[in-house]
Amino acid sequence: MNIVFHFGRYFIMMYRVFSKPEKFGIYRENTFKEMISLGIGSMGIVAIISLFMGAVITIQTASNIDSPWIPSYTVGFTTRQSVILEFSPTIIALILAGKIGSNIASEIGTMRVTEQIDALEIMGINSASYLTLPKIIAALFINPFIIIYSMFLGMFGGWIVAISTGIVTSNQYIYGIQYDFKPFDITYALIKTVVFAFVITSIPAYHGYYTRGGALEVGRSSTRAVVYSSIAILVVNYLLTQLLLI
Repeated sequence: MNIVFHFGRYFIMMYRVFSKPEKFGIYRENTFKEMISLGIGSMGIVAIISLFMGAVITIQTASNIDSPWIPSYTVGFTTRQSVILEFSPTIIALILAGKIGSNIASEIGTMRVTEQIDALEIMGINSASYLTLPKIIAALFINPFIIIYSMFLGMFGGWIVAISTGIVTSNQYIYGIQYDFKPFDITYALIKTVVFAFVITSIPAYHGYYTRGGALEVGRSSTRAVVYSSIAILVVNYLLTQLLLI
């Protein structure tokens, strides 16, 4: 029953979030601020993780190819498929759930326990929409660019390792990157990205919004936000893969 209660309260909150805003100008300004905070602020960690994961995928693929019948360009092909289909959209989303989700939950949770949200309600402002909608819109817009950026860096990291270690030549790796490329793979990855962007902003906002107690409860809400966002991402990833690829 507790799960049903939280599901119901979550959807009621989302109804409030997407209600007509009081002033579009304020929401627009807040959305741009959130794009910088949630998007630009995550570029560094995304770049580091993508470069090294692309490099690791390339090395692991090359080390497991021990048959002369398997062409060398398979290394580039496998790196591309792994990065585009799963690593960039899903693993980066899980990382952002930890970084962005905990930030959102703690920010809104602190506003709740310090009664700032109550003050907004007294002033006649739809606090759920005012605090959450700009974050959701910002993530829906900026996250696809972050994931494309991650895809490029992942394959670039693999290329650097390939030519620096000599496991495959540059031409073989690039040929593998281009081999049998399906544009729908990018579409599939971006569809997942948009859904994950909604998950990693709305679920932490929910947990932060309904925080009760003091500073200790803010920390617990932040932890729950990351855990439930990560679980939701894995479940949604399975469902979208089942719907779009099979």
